[in-house]
Amino acid sequence: MEKQDSRFPARVYRHGSEPDARFSLANERTFLAWLRTSLALIAGGVALETLGLGINPPHRLAASLILIVCGILAPLQAWLGWVATERSLRLNKPLPHALLALPLAVAVLAVGVLLFIGVLTA
Repeated sequence: MEKQDSRFPARVYRHGSEPDARFSLANERTFLAWLRTSLALIAGGVALETLGLGINPPHRLAASLILIVCGILAPLQAWLGWVATERSLRLNKPLPHALLALPLAVAVLAVGVLLFIGVLTA
């Protein structure tokens, strides 16, 4: 069995006790879901600007940039969320909230509004 203090990040593994593996694996799946979301946001932003799709160019560019920036920020949420959740599991504390989930949701809402206006004004 591996020593607790030899795993990365030590600030997570040196505290508390080993949680049920199912919870740690679920936390890892959530981390990977954020990474997939990041890739989808970046790909969506690039595709939107590349394809054009008959959307007013300034609105399209703004929506594309918002998607790409969100795609860049999503891995930060993935990492911070994984660390906070794993630590909470190890210390038997309540699970934390996703720090960037609301800002990312608002940004995606803004993209929808921009695209709606962009289609109407094209």
